[in-house]
Amino acid sequence: MPSPAEQTATQLANIERHTGITVDGWSRAIAEAGAAKHGEIVAWLKQQGLTHGNANALAHAVRARQSGDAATPDALLDAQYARGKAGLRPVHDEILRYSRTLGDDVDVVVQKTAVSLRRTRQFAMIEARSAKVVRLGFNRRGAHASGRVQATSGMCTHYVDLGSPEEIDDEVTSWLAEAYRAASS
Repeated sequence: MPSPAEQTATQLANIERHTGITVDGWSRAIAEAGAAKHGEIVAWLKQQGLTHGNANALAHAVRARQSGDAATPDALLDAQYARGKAGLRPVHDEILRYSRTLGDDVDVVVQKTAVSLRRTRQFAMIEARSAKVVRLGFNRRGAHASGRVQATSGMCTHYVDLGSPEEIDDEVTSWLAEAYRAASS
């Protein structure tokens, strides 16, 4: 399984291959367009035809280069679970451990505030919401919320809040497995 840094490098290489534009080229174009904030950059990149995931990854890479900050995925993840959230890292680690059993094609993309689990497309997102809760979001269009799993809108269709690794039970792993399967189509 490639490291998060290798996955990001692969994603950026794929963007370059599909668009014919390097990260440095995108950086110049973004500067010329006047986009400075992360959200502005993502919106502009989406207007250029990139998917949200690719636009987000490219925006992070461009902003890191512009600021001289080369934050690694490990550093980003450590920052997510710093200070009061450190006790939640085992929840994150257990979600990743189970996710990797689903298949060899699970990509882990570490972002500034969350971790995206991808296959052909994103199927889940892990986010340390507070000092007490990790939110695990699922993409399962058309599925009905049940048990602890709640419906939502946005990047994910459903979510469950988890406070300890022991809360990752059959209900949670079943939702994660179904989201993984659905991400192949």
